[in-house]
Amino acid sequence: MKKYSKLEQDFQVRHRYQVHFTNDLFDYNNPLLQQLISASGAEQPVKVLFVIDEGVSKAHEYLTDEISAYARMYNNSITLAGKLIVPGGERVKNEREFLTTVLEEIDKQGICRHSFVIAVGGGALLDMAGFAAAVAHRGVRLIRVPTTVLSQNDSGIGVKNSVNWQGKKNFLGSFAPPYAVINDWNFLSTLDQRDWISGTSEAVKVALIKDPEFFHEICNMAEALKERDVEAMKKLIYHCARLHVEHIGGGDPFEQGSSRPLDFGHWAAHKLEQLTNFEMRHGEAVAVGMAIDITYAYLKGMIGAQDHGLIVQTLEHLGFDLQIPAHVDFEMLFEGIGEFREHLGGALTITLISGIGIKKDVHEIDKEVMSEAVYRVRNRMFVNQL
Repeated sequence: MKKYSKLEQDFQVRHRYQVHFTNDLFDYNNPLLQQLISASGAEQPVKVLFVIDEGVSKAHEYLTDEISAYARMYNNSITLAGKLIVPGGERVKNEREFLTTVLEEIDKQGICRHSFVIAVGGGALLDMAGFAAAVAHRGVRLIRVPTTVLSQNDSGIGVKNSVNWQGKKNFLGSFAPPYAVINDWNFLSTLDQRDWISGTSEAVKVALIKDPEFFHEICNMAEALKERDVEAMKKLIYHCARLHVEHIGGGDPFEQGSSRPLDFGHWAAHKLEQLTNFEMRHGEAVAVGMAIDITYAYLKGMIGAQDHGLIVQTLEHLGFDLQIPAHVDFEMLFEGIGEFREHLGGALTITLISGIGIKKDVHEIDKEVMSEAVYRVRNRMFVNQL
């Protein structure tokens, strides 16, 4: 036998990605969830463990009763293994006890690879519960039920799961597509104004890098969205979710390359969240991050004054104040560039735009110009206000 030999085999793993839109998911007259579980091919009835965001449970006081009634109604398909309620928000990703709690419950209830974890909550809860599902038994089936604008149009639509570690956002995580995502419009009705508005920044983000017509549609709907027009919000969420699904199908969903176009505005956003102890909502931080990056792009001659002004105006009309907290100085914020590169690996790649709907990756950042961009955003020296 030769001293060196090699075996090699190409293979593909096929995924079917489903995003459903509905009302009253747990009303027993709505068979959607039962049909999805029945179609899984697992022996019936299927064990199902619910992991529920505490804030959602409080805002929808009959939710756990509705889940129990639904499971009883469809007991030929569903065996309710438990309803675990844990905190939402970044706390659930920062404190390891909650990940441990979910894993222990998966073990205790005998959840196997033919069972389901159904996560009901905002993006942070979905991230943590999704990570637990991905590592238990090397992966149990997950259904995401996002309950915020941000999770219904962005963070819940994807293949990533994670928790924070050592102060670093999403340091521990996995790429594991959910069995399905179910957006129930009813959950949006109880959101406070900050959370209602916060998620719209991700729609602006994806429109700016992928779809100029969608961006101009957001411009026209901005005031209606701010004033909680439900039909306008449904339209925004559906269009944004569709763009994310298309990215999963045709882009780089497992981030094997060095570009993360859907993280436009996020190098600063992640650092702002960390530096404010996560008091700044993710969507609010993304809005500020985009304001910084489009100002940088303007100063570098990549976009014109008119586009810069229109983007800032749209963010403000949506209800964002684009404030950088006073205690966050430039050097502290700029550390986010290095952390962003480290998280992705390889050469630095920052997604900017060279026009509305035109993505442009850059591989180095002019620190002096970025300092000027941050100064201008901090002092509200936007093009349309100079």
